[in-house]
Amino acid sequence: MADPKYDFGEMIWYEIREAAEQDRVAVLPVATYEDHGPHVPVDVDVMLTTEICRRACARIPAEAVLVPVVGHGYSPHHMDFHGTITIRWDTFINYVKDVCCSLAHHGFKHILIVNGHGSNTSPLDLAARLSIIEYQGSILCASVNHWGLRAVRELGKTLRDSDHGGTSHACEYETSLYLALKPHLVDMSKAVDERTPLPASFQTDLLAGGNPEGSDARLVPYWSSVTASGVMGDATKATQEKGEKFLEAAITGLIELIRELRSTPVPPRRDQHRGERF
Repeated sequence: MADPKYDFGEMIWYEIREAAEQDRVAVLPVATYEDHGPHVPVDVDVMLTTEICRRACARIPAEAVLVPVVGHGYSPHHMDFHGTITIRWDTFINYVKDVCCSLAHHGFKHILIVNGHGSNTSPLDLAARLSIIEYQGSILCASVNHWGLRAVRELGKTLRDSDHGGTSHACEYETSLYLALKPHLVDMSKAVDERTPLPASFQTDLLAGGNPEGSDARLVPYWSSVTASGVMGDATKATQEKGEKFLEAAITGLIELIRELRSTPVPPRRDQHRGERF
């Protein structure tokens, strides 16, 4: 028997109904188009996120459905660099929420947003929360950054060659992944190592989080004010071999999370205003 279809766009409407009835997880990749230094194209976030999601869903087609990517996100701080396309934060949140609620309307009870752009993180957290609220708690909608997947973080502890701050944007991690997927579009002769001039409390690293020498604070100024090239991190340490290992970790990590979400029952609400008591 052939595997079921997993690509939402290639499915007939009744196949989507069947997928929802099977309680397959709707996997929604979300990213953006923006500058990624002088060595890789502007589609880094979109391409990496979509491919990770596609390959994960392809391995477990009976458990997940790949929803078409939301390719434009929140990136106004990158607009000093050519190629950036940004969506207003409220438009973006509502757009993603509407996609998730459309999936919920068709019967999907477990929805996973997979993000590929750092500044989408907060808006997507709100989009996921608002989707649950709109459906009165009858669905579970979660969001995750692909670099935040458990297997990726664990691999990063041993595979990376750059120190803290070396995997932040168009960096060792993202460039390695792009080398694994489209090496012909990468010009490593133009890769640079550029770090933020901000104090430790405002330094972040995709794989390692906040700088352990500072507080875990958030500060995102205009990108051009903290990097001349658009790179934040050490792109010179990227290799195709690392990218293949990071890609496999992201795929297996996403499968792990999909299964964890799918196995989680939607918990019933206990409204204390209706006489229910703890």
